[in-house]
Amino acid sequence: MGKVLSTVGRKVQRFNVEGRAQKVISQAKPKPAPKFESNLRDLERVLKEHPEIVEEQSRKNVKLDEHLRQVYVTSKDTLPEPLPNANQATDKPLPINRTSVEEYEFGHLEPRTITKGRCTLRQAVQFIGNHQTDPEQWTAAKIAEYYRMKEPLVVDILAHFKSFEVHLPDKNLERRRLLTRAAESSSKQIE
Repeated sequence: MGKVLSTVGRKVQRFNVEGRAQKVISQAKPKPAPKFESNLRDLERVLKEHPEIVEEQSRKNVKLDEHLRQVYVTSKDTLPEPLPNANQATDKPLPINRTSVEEYEFGHLEPRTITKGRCTLRQAVQFIGNHQTDPEQWTAAKIAEYYRMKEPLVVDILAHFKSFEVHLPDKNLERRRLLTRAAESSSKQIE
């Protein structure tokens, strides 16, 4: 049903389009936009106080016309001249130093000064590592005092962030386990 209604509506919209367009085009003056009531009141007040404004606006100002007739604009198109060193720029040798800028340790430049209550990434990694290795010595209160931070913030950092621990397996340990298992199984078989 929706398609039928849209088809009928489209045909109604397109009915006599040319006639309606000619009617709008043939109007002498376009209709001005409607004005707000406050604007109309202001206009009426100004017309009552200064009725000569309407006459001034409808009269042609001869002095302004004279000034406009005296103004002439001439335009000359000049092509810019090529730079004399344009050919030399291509013959310029390439830079000799091809080293790249060194990378920062944590991927960004660390600030020189740190405001009170904040810490750098390097300091955070340091005190997290210190706390993990020796939690009795590096308590949250001591870290907060040392880095001039609030203790609840340090407690939250220590609770939610940990540094990675790398465990390297001992190759000899696995060999010893196999030998002890073999020795135990052989002793059980002997009994």
